[in-house]
Amino acid sequence: MEGFLIVTLILALIRVVFPSVAKDRAKVVASNQYAAAQESSVENNSDGGSAHSPTANAMSVAPVREADRPGKASLFFHADGSLVKNRIYSVPGYQRTFDDQQDVQYQSAEKWGVSPVKDREEAERRKAELVYVGSSPYFYIDKLNNSIPYLVPRASMLLQEIGANFFDSLQIKGIPLHKVIVTSVLRTKDDVAKLRSHNGNATQNSCHLYGTTFDVCYNRYKTVEAPGEKRREVRNDTLKYVLAEVLRDMRESGRCLVKYEVRQGCFHITVK
Repeated sequence: MEGFLIVTLILALIRVVFPSVAKDRAKVVASNQYAAAQESSVENNSDGGSAHSPTANAMSVAPVREADRPGKASLFFHADGSLVKNRIYSVPGYQRTFDDQQDVQYQSAEKWGVSPVKDREEAERRKAELVYVGSSPYFYIDKLNNSIPYLVPRASMLLQEIGANFFDSLQIKGIPLHKVIVTSVLRTKDDVAKLRSHNGNATQNSCHLYGTTFDVCYNRYKTVEAPGEKRREVRNDTLKYVLAEVLRDMRESGRCLVKYEVRQGCFHITVK
């Protein structure tokens, strides 16, 4: 008994003098494994190998969570777990930011589009070249009086992407979801002739003839809400600010050309 007490006292003194020996053994092992894996990864990379090579992955290391990385910023949450409220910046000026004129958009329309369609009967026969554009979870097709809901595949993908990015921007800014409203899509030659008879801004060689171009209005939006649900009202100007940010980013990334139409109340967009 006396010997046991002596051993206990010696161990206690060692623990006081050298506290590191009291570390959780599992943590020490995990730490050693992580260091070994990192060293192995460095060696592989220095030899022209990949950090994901079999040698680097020979030791299984628990993943490091984003929350465990001090100073690591998150798009959605602050360090204390509270929700980030992303600000709305909009753009310096609509006409200055979105100034892609008809001649510039026409070049892109000619490059990516179909040959102009004479009338709706011909459009029906050429649906192999075009994609039907119906209302989707991300956008709403308005009643079309001077166009038909068809686009070339490249432009259809662009429209989907604009709608999805608009959704994402609304979510991270804490704004209730709204769909953008599409007011004009593919126009036939007959549509253009009819439109020109009462709209001085309509051009005879419109980009809408090629299936590469669509108009998204900036003063109306479709609220997304469940039946019987009443969402918080949002000013159209606020939604316009967010949509302008989305279009500016996509334009600057080389995805599209955009003209701000004052009289028509829309963004005139051509795929690039």
